[in-house]
Amino acid sequence: MALELISFPLCPYVQRSIITLLHKQVGFTLTHVDLAHKPEWFLALSPMGKVPCLKIDEHTVLFESQVINEYLDETIAPALHPADPLERARHRAWIAFGSEILSDQFQMMIAQGEERFAASSRQLFDKLERLDKIMGNGPFFASEHFSLVDAALAPLFMRMEILHALRPLPRWESLGKLRRWTALLMELPEVAGSVTADFPDRLRNYISEKGSLFLRSA
Repeated sequence: MALELISFPLCPYVQRSIITLLHKQVGFTLTHVDLAHKPEWFLALSPMGKVPCLKIDEHTVLFESQVINEYLDETIAPALHPADPLERARHRAWIAFGSEILSDQFQMMIAQGEERFAASSRQLFDKLERLDKIMGNGPFFASEHFSLVDAALAPLFMRMEILHALRPLPRWESLGKLRRWTALLMELPEVAGSVTADFPDRLRNYISEKGSLFLRSA
């Protein structure tokens, strides 16, 4: 397969699929689009005008990161989802929960008013604390084995560490299990290699351009 992943450099959902592709050591090309000025060829490929899209061949395109990762996992070894149907469903549920956390994180990053900032921050950390409570002894979500949950949550945790460096976040500091999990994930080549070396600067510049309260209150 000559896979092509359509991307936006800062998108955490694209990053989920890059991590999965890198973990499975699959060759692929990465094509970036400007989401502020979406080209017609991209809109023709993406029914919702969102990234990521995975171009399988000239006629076949998948969209939505969870769908893309499920396809990759079903067609390319090693399998990252559990074999047991109930455990696999549980993993899918926590991936969906991770998407909700990413939404709260994004809202906190770009919040321009005190009320919106406080609400999104509270929602974000309430969910992170819930995730911390259900986390086992690790080192990964599924104990010893890297899974699609790890691939899905690594972009969230990477951004948490960058945000924490920009502005101390005491509630993040207190989440011992998540911080240990994060440290392990950040050391993995597939996670480190899923973004450019200047990613922290790019993210900070993006937040700054949004006029976010996050940096003004730092």
